Amino acid sequence: MGIARKLTFGGGAVLALVAGVVAVRTVTFNAAVADGADIRLATAPTADVPGAARRLSEAVRFLTISHQDAADNRPEEWARFQQWLVATYPAVHRAMRREVIAGGTLVYHWPGRDAAAQPIILMAHQDVVPVTPGTEKDWKYPPFSGAIAENAVWGRGTVDDKGSLIALFEGLEGLAASGFTPRRSVYLVSSHDEEVLGKGAVAAAQLLESRKVQALFTLDEGSAIILDTPVIDAPAILIGVAEKGYATLKVTANAAGGHSSMPPKDTGVVNLAKAILAINEAAFPIELKGPAADMIAVLGGAAGGTTRMAVANQWLFGPLLREQVAATPSGAAAFHTTIAPTMLNGSPKENVLPQSASALINYRIAPWNRSTDIMDRAREATRGMPVDLAWSRQPNEPSKISSTSSRGWQLVAAAARPHAPGAPISPYLVVGGTDSRNFEGISDDVYRFMPMHFTIKGATMIHGTNEHMTLANLKRMIDFYATLVATSAG
Repeated sequence: MGIARKLTFGGGAVLALVAGVVAVRTVTFNAAVADGADIRLATAPTADVPGAARRLSEAVRFLTISHQDAADNRPEEWARFQQWLVATYPAVHRAMRREVIAGGTLVYHWPGRDAAAQPIILMAHQDVVPVTPGTEKDWKYPPFSGAIAENAVWGRGTVDDKGSLIALFEGLEGLAASGFTPRRSVYLVSSHDEEVLGKGAVAAAQLLESRKVQALFTLDEGSAIILDTPVIDAPAILIGVAEKGYATLKVTANAAGGHSSMPPKDTGVVNLAKAILAINEAAFPIELKGPAADMIAVLGGAAGGTTRMAVANQWLFGPLLREQVAATPSGAAAFHTTIAPTMLNGSPKENVLPQSASALINYRIAPWNRSTDIMDRAREATRGMPVDLAWSRQPNEPSKISSTSSRGWQLVAAAARPHAPGAPISPYLVVGGTDSRNFEGISDDVYRFMPMHFTIKGATMIHGTNEHMTLANLKRMIDFYATLVATSAG
């Protein structure tokens, strides 16, 4: 046999082998996670949706707004809101012990019949973000009116996160009024300062730790049922099993200052700009690992076809997958540590060279990185530059990754299933931050999920204009929480 024929034969054999491996791996691929199908869901009281909508409307009108400058807050609004909760949900307040700690955080405890059974912790915060000045006119209904219109309740906080808090109270009120008594203890924790990375949740976690609480699971906000989920372009139940870390780096360039009519070659602002560019260009690579990669695997398996083939054979198609997930900022964010320069500070006057110019760079840290990785990378990027690097505050490291097979996961998945029948259930990486990160030390697992239906575009209203909770989503939320408690603690 000639050399050319041998090469042709050999190449064909290699291609046939590769094709065979790809085919076998595709056919045998299974990334599905436990869905709680074996769990028998308890029957929960019927939700009073019109009444719940009125109560959510009332809750929105309390201006529990966490401003960046705490001096702009109105503490009396939190006090009024908390008094309203006591008056509005009498059965809850007869059944549960209530404590107010850390200047406004609420901790409720519903004692269980079995002291040996691990409790569960449910969370939703009281505070909301401000409405961006000048955008009030862009809202269909005034942002703090709580208008009930178009089969929805409109206003800041209806989704993030008073909607969850009211749904929790509605579900617990229905259970308590029906005579339900839990077998395992139920805790409800509601911080007053989540939107400014405050200390309320920290204090609550420390309080429960001091009481030797070790929860079966903690459940907070963070993810939902997405109707047009990437990869499958169909509904999927995405349950957050982890969240990225949070860190803000301060970059400072000191200089002599002086009059702007006689600038040196490199001013403090120029040095700062060069440093920002160097740090920003030293991007962290896209990596197909962690909860986001697990999500791609689950959804790819559900999608079938060439998508299933690609995720089942990342040894071959990994570069193509990385290219696809990096195609949009929202997609890329789940697969690497992000770098976002956000704030600048320099001269107080246009014709004065500043003696000090600074910038803040915000990082959301992927589960496989730590804040030390960020600092090392930034120092290497600015080596030899006349700038100082320091954290603006102590970084929050990425959370632990919770189980997708434990009893807690299966209970949450089982309660979620009826709200998207037939949809795949997948782990998810929350790219923002939640209060629940403080509870991983006192919980076997921490999950971040609300059963609301959203499209990817529709979710942009959160922290944005025209935030609203549809009545259908409100019902889903109440039913979910009541069913979860009745099933988990019954």
